Amino acid sequence: MTRSPLRPLARILQARAKGENPDGIERENVRLRNEATRDRARTRAQVRLLMLSAGFMAAFSTIGVQMGSLAASVPTEPRRSGAGAEVSATRADILDRNGRVLATNMLTHALYAHPKDMMDPAGTAAKLAAIFPEMKAPDLERRFTDGRSFLWLRRVLSPEQMQAVHDIGDPGLLFGPREMRLYPNGTLAAHILGGAAFGDESVRSAQVIGTAGIELGMDARLRDPAQAATPLTLSIDLTVQATMEEILSAGMVMMNAKGAAGILMDVHTGEIVAMASYPTFDPNDRPNPVLPKDAEPGDSPLFNRAVQGLYELGSTFKIFAAAQGMDLGLVGPETMVDANAPMRWGKHQIKEFEGKNYGPLLSVSDIIIKSSNVGTAHIALMIGGDRQQAFLRALGLMDPSPVELAEAAKVKPLVPPKWPDIVTITASYGHGMSSSPLNLAAAYATIANGGFKVTPTLLHGTTRPAQQRILGEQASRAATHMLRRVVTEGTASFGEVPGYAVAGKTGTADKPRRGGGYYDDKVINTFASVFPANDPAYVLIVTLDEPVETTGPKPRRTAGWTAVPVAAEIIRRTAPLLGLRPQVEVSPLDDITAVKQ
Repeated sequence: MTRSPLRPLARILQARAKGENPDGIERENVRLRNEATRDRARTRAQVRLLMLSAGFMAAFSTIGVQMGSLAASVPTEPRRSGAGAEVSATRADILDRNGRVLATNMLTHALYAHPKDMMDPAGTAAKLAAIFPEMKAPDLERRFTDGRSFLWLRRVLSPEQMQAVHDIGDPGLLFGPREMRLYPNGTLAAHILGGAAFGDESVRSAQVIGTAGIELGMDARLRDPAQAATPLTLSIDLTVQATMEEILSAGMVMMNAKGAAGILMDVHTGEIVAMASYPTFDPNDRPNPVLPKDAEPGDSPLFNRAVQGLYELGSTFKIFAAAQGMDLGLVGPETMVDANAPMRWGKHQIKEFEGKNYGPLLSVSDIIIKSSNVGTAHIALMIGGDRQQAFLRALGLMDPSPVELAEAAKVKPLVPPKWPDIVTITASYGHGMSSSPLNLAAAYATIANGGFKVTPTLLHGTTRPAQQRILGEQASRAATHMLRRVVTEGTASFGEVPGYAVAGKTGTADKPRRGGGYYDDKVINTFASVFPANDPAYVLIVTLDEPVETTGPKPRRTAGWTAVPVAAEIIRRTAPLLGLRPQVEVSPLDDITAVKQ
């Protein structure tokens, strides 16, 4: 940089020529030079301050944006599902046939921890143990301090629990949003719905998967994102279901039974309007399936007796022999058949209940009305084992039920590996083979609806394949008329419900022992009914495990005293709910009395 002199010679000479002091020129130049230096320094300082301010503003802006982003997000590590796609939590609702909610989703939160971020692991463990009784403070403290970086603490929190954890204030405790399955009706239709649980999950969401019942049987449909907004509509009617469960539960207690099952089905479509099993459970809090070693499977509240229960269904099978015999033209309703008891077949002896003898001859109708083992056995021998097996299989009694419950496909009826004549005899009256109450319901629906095969379903309004006829219409009508007479004249007299013309058949079967043989004082009682008999619309099956009616002078264990009254009350209460009007039976003219006023 070029600097000008403080005492320029030309100006000095001019000042001396004029008689002025040359030192003033130097002082002036010093002043101007200082001012110029000061201006340059000020400019440099202003530029530096501006650049520093801009730097600080950029830094704070970056930090602020990052902090906002972190505050609005949830940590993504780790997840139990493998690396890859995001966990899908969508699951469709389940409704009854009238659009009422049976299962839906509810937003909740899970609790997890980042132990390395905890301020006070010991204190936090103690406070968590106070909130959640199942947690132990020493165990929590050990897990918080063993070096791990992530720890699941609880899959689901109530709003109150979440607030209590939030009040602890430890930064190492974090919440993850997720949807859980909610069953707003509690235990109602528990065995139909089954239940759900969490599958793959991350801290952002959890996959809800079915664990039993329709939730598992239709799991793929319910989890399909394309159908998440379309509820799954079941065939059950919530009001009818509640009524059946109330009566079935009370009846089980009154009859001192250890378990019960009930099925109400449309005889034409196979749609199940109500189905219940006792003991039961709440799918919102599914119990542990583990049972004591000496317990029976049916003792578990998770066991669906209507579908999973395989029972010898006793005399309810007798109508199948009569219907098939009539359809084949071997007998008619009034054909007389040998009913002389006891009947001997090789080394075997076929007896009647309590050693009775209805013989020597009975009509086919009276065989059903009186529930004759011997008469039924003779009809079965006329039919033959091969044709009998084919008919029972066509009715669906020898195969797993195709209903949409996950448990159904695993339950195969117990059928003898060989089918000699003695099996033909015993199977005709429901002994020696075991099937489920649901299979029995489908078979009775086929008998009552004109002979068309019925496939049970829990889905409402679905397109059904063309029905296969397996029994002639005439035989179907005759069989239904026989079942009606069982109620009006036979073993099911307590099943009469005025206005609804109940038809049905009782079945009392000795309960088998685990090691072989049968109990003398334990039975499985079943009443298979159809109503109204003149135009069948519904079939109702009621099964009681080890019932005993004790109001009389001695215990009574037959189905006529136990299962039948329970079924009659279910029909009386549910028939109006199903839209069935009571039919007034016109009295004969001989019963009319003229009264003069």
